[in-house]
Amino acid sequence: MIEQLYQLYLSSSGITTDTRNIGNGTVFFALKGETFNANLFAAEALEKGAAYAVVDEIAKAEWKEKFGNKLILVADVLKTLQQLAGHHRQQLQSPVLAITGSNGKTTTKELIAAVLSKKFKTYATKGNLNNHIGIPLTLLSIKEDVQFAVIEMGANHVGEIASYCDYVKPDYGLITNVGMAHTEGFGGFEGVVKGKTELYKDIKKRNGKVFVNADNQLLVDKLEANEYSGSDIITYGTSAVSYCLGKIGESKEFLSVITEGVTIQTNLVGEYNFENVMSAVCVGKYFDVASADIKEAIEHYIPTNNRSQKIAIGSNTIILDAYNANPSSMIEALKNFEKVESRNKISILGQMMELGVYSATEHQKIVAAVSGRGWEEVIKVFVGKGFEFLKNDSTVLWFEKTEDVKAWFKQQQFENSYILIKGSRKNELEKILKD
Repeated sequence: MIEQLYQLYLSSSGITTDTRNIGNGTVFFALKGETFNANLFAAEALEKGAAYAVVDEIAKAEWKEKFGNKLILVADVLKTLQQLAGHHRQQLQSPVLAITGSNGKTTTKELIAAVLSKKFKTYATKGNLNNHIGIPLTLLSIKEDVQFAVIEMGANHVGEIASYCDYVKPDYGLITNVGMAHTEGFGGFEGVVKGKTELYKDIKKRNGKVFVNADNQLLVDKLEANEYSGSDIITYGTSAVSYCLGKIGESKEFLSVITEGVTIQTNLVGEYNFENVMSAVCVGKYFDVASADIKEAIEHYIPTNNRSQKIAIGSNTIILDAYNANPSSMIEALKNFEKVESRNKISILGQMMELGVYSATEHQKIVAAVSGRGWEEVIKVFVGKGFEFLKNDSTVLWFEKTEDVKAWFKQQQFENSYILIKGSRKNELEKILKD
C-alpha cells in the first residue's frame, strides 16, 4: 500500500491535510482527533480538485460509487502519513539535521537554515510544524534536488522524539537545551531530559554526529552516557575545548557575538540567543560554509512570529516574546530585561502552560524572581490564572485574560518606555498591541 501511495504522491502536486489548501492534483489526508474528523470532508476535498483522498472512514456509502479509486481507505490515516514520509526519507540523498530542546528550537533552526543556504539548497521546517503531523508533512515537502534538510522536533511526552526519529532518520542532531517545559506531559524535569535525549540515542544507533553546547554540562554528560566520543561530537560555546569558540560582544541594543576574530551583529534581543547563534556558526563551520557567508546569513536574519521581536511604537520600545514561555525562558527574558537601561519599564508576563503539578510552584518562582530584582520602579503586570494568587497584591497588576490587560494597556499614556511582553502561546499576548 505504501509503495502504491508513494507513486501517487510522486505524480501529485503535493500533500495537504486541510481542505482550505486544496490545489488541483493534491493528495488529501483526512486526519481526525478528539475534536475534529476530516473524513467528513473527503468529498469536499475531491470536489475542490484533490486527485485522491486518503481516509480511514467513509462517511457516506454513496461516495464509493461517486469517487471510486480516488477515495483510498486505510486503517489509520495518521500512521499512513508517517509511513509515507518515512518511505520518502529513504529515497532522499540529502543529509538531515534534527533539532529539539526546551527553548530556542525555532530560532536555532532558522539561523542554521540561513547559514546552510549560503552553500547548499536547504529545506527547513516551515514555522513551527514540529509535531506528529507537521514533521511528516515537512519530510514530504523535501524535493530530490534539496542538498540539506533541517527538521525541528517538538515534544511534550517521553517517547515522542524517538517516534519521530523512526521515520526522520537524522544524520545529525542538536539539542538546544533542557528546561522545565511541558512537565505535565513529561512527568517532571527528569522526564524532559529523558525525552529530549532520545535524539542522542537514535543518532548514536546509526553512527551519526551531534552538535552540542560545550557549556551545557548536562547535555555533555548525556552524550558520554550514550557512549559518544571524539569526532562524533562537534562542540560550540565559550569553553576553551569548543570546536567553535565564541563570546558575547559589547553591543547593548541587539546581541553581538565574537567568534574567531569576527564580530557578528545580530538582530536578536537577549544574551540568551548567544547559544542559538553559536550553534549556527558551528554548523556552518563544520560544513565549510565561508566565514563571511556565515556572518552575512546571521546578520540578515530578522526574528518574526512573536519571537524576541523588537518593535517601536511611538517613543516606546517593545520586546514581544509571546510565542512560547516556560520557567527557564522566562528567567532568561527577565535577566535581559534587567540589563536594559531605561527609566520607564513595564513587564507584562503571561501564564505558563503545560506545567501540571509544577504550575503553582513555578509561577510563584517567577514572581519571586521579579521581586528579587528590586524593581520597585517597574510596572509589573501578570496575566492568566496561573498568577491568580496575585489578584489582591497591591504592588502588581493582575488580569485574568489578555483582553483585560489589552483594555488597560490602551488606556495608558506610556512614553519613552521599555516594555517586555512574554508568555505562552495560548495567552496570545501579541493581541495587546493590536487595535
